[in-house]
Amino acid sequence: MMDKKMLLYSGILLLGVLIGAVSQVMLKKAAMRTYPSRIREYLNPLVIFAYVLFVGTTFLSIFAYRVIPLSMGPILEATGYIYVTVFGITLFHEKINRQKLIALFLIIGGIVVYALLG
Repeated sequence: MMDKKMLLYSGILLLGVLIGAVSQVMLKKAAMRTYPSRIREYLNPLVIFAYVLFVGTTFLSIFAYRVIPLSMGPILEATGYIYVTVFGITLFHEKINRQKLIALFLIIGGIVVYALLG
């Protein structure tokens, strides 16, 4: 059973993972645009802000790992695959095939197994 402090820090790590997924969406949106030069492709507000968010997620992870066990971190960070898939389907109208669906169920199953037996 998790105590309140562990639950709070797990939430902080999950928030960081969600923000990282949002950053990936921002970078994909920026990559879908056409730019007049290579330098503008990388030095535009959307890309810069996405990388700033990535740095922020690093600090959230460092902060969260002060309390949560190292064995729990990768399990929580695996939720990023779920977020990215949901964003891909809803924002980019990507299709999900059988392999991706099976992979997502395996990830979710692993998280559930860890939560119940961890």
